[in-house]
Amino acid sequence: MRGRILFVFGVALGYLLGTRAGRERYEQIRASALKVWRDPRVQEQVAAVEGFVKDKAPDVAEKATAAAKKVSATIRQARGTNQG
Repeated sequence: MRGRILFVFGVALGYLLGTRAGRERYEQIRASALKVWRDPRVQEQVAAVEGFVKDKAPDVAEKATAAAKKVSATIRQARGTNQG
């Protein structure tokens, strides 16, 4: 019984110390990531990518719709039902 109590205590202590150390490291990583994200050079690239996506989104949507219609027609034809 004493061994089990010591084991549970050891697990609890390890968990407590591990989460504390893990939380500190998490906060360090988070702070570094925010620093990079807020860098003006990074934000310039984010804006450039957003603009690119806005320009290309209609073309991609059109091609995706056409491809979906083609696949749908192929499936209907393969099933032998040409309903539409």
